[in-house]
Amino acid sequence: MLDDAKAAATQVENVLEVNNIEVIYNHVILVLKGVSLNVPKGGITALLGGNGAGKTTTLKAISGLLASERGEVTKGSIKYRGLDIAYADPAETVKKGVVQVMEGRHCFEHLTIEENLMTGAYTRSDGKGAIAADLEMVYNYFPRLRERRKSQAGYTSGGEQQMCAVGRALMSKPETILLDEPSMGLAPQLVEQIFNIVKEINEKEGVTFLLAEQNTNVALRFAHYGYILESGRVVMDGPAADLRENKDVKEFYLGMSDEGRKSFRDVRSYRRRKRWLS
Repeated sequence: MLDDAKAAATQVENVLEVNNIEVIYNHVILVLKGVSLNVPKGGITALLGGNGAGKTTTLKAISGLLASERGEVTKGSIKYRGLDIAYADPAETVKKGVVQVMEGRHCFEHLTIEENLMTGAYTRSDGKGAIAADLEMVYNYFPRLRERRKSQAGYTSGGEQQMCAVGRALMSKPETILLDEPSMGLAPQLVEQIFNIVKEINEKEGVTFLLAEQNTNVALRFAHYGYILESGRVVMDGPAADLRENKDVKEFYLGMSDEGRKSFRDVRSYRRRKRWLS
């Protein structure tokens, strides 16, 4: 009886469950092939893999943004808190608490930083006081945005625009943020800063993160659990600490082997990837 109670206490609640989904673009191009993953409440889950592996497509399938690119989920289910959202309107998905931060930042360049942040609160109906409090919260996490709040977003740096994109997502008061390639185009120091802030938001605000990232090294240091995609399929998953120590992950994503760091030319990825996908 005691063991059963302990098992129940340690059981993780999944807010998002993706089950065996298939995604096709233009009615003919099969991009995702039976992808399944779970995102625990209050955790940071990493979706890893190279360019073209299917990470962004997975996030867009969850947030409902596939239709804008002539894509559709043709098999499987996507459930958020038990409700199927695979075919939901993106605005309704946001109201349910799921917000995507797009790859490449995508700020409104002609608006100021503060105006960009306020667009994130467009769907809210909890009053100006609550929105003002959350704006202050965003500025506390991103002091640089406070300094640049009156600057046009198009004239700010890539790092500032990435901060603005994450801050805008926070302004919608999300329960879950889908974060697509937060390190793209940023200097290593800025990447570290962004991920530290993500960790802080996760711990202090209880926001759940599903992040798609090519930078496996940094992602596995901050995530709790990871999934690795290759050619539209999940080929490996596990706790982030275990993936960091996995021989295949070290060799193909961290550039390390038992003999030490390896050059890209020395990595014979094709044979092992073929084994993963067989």
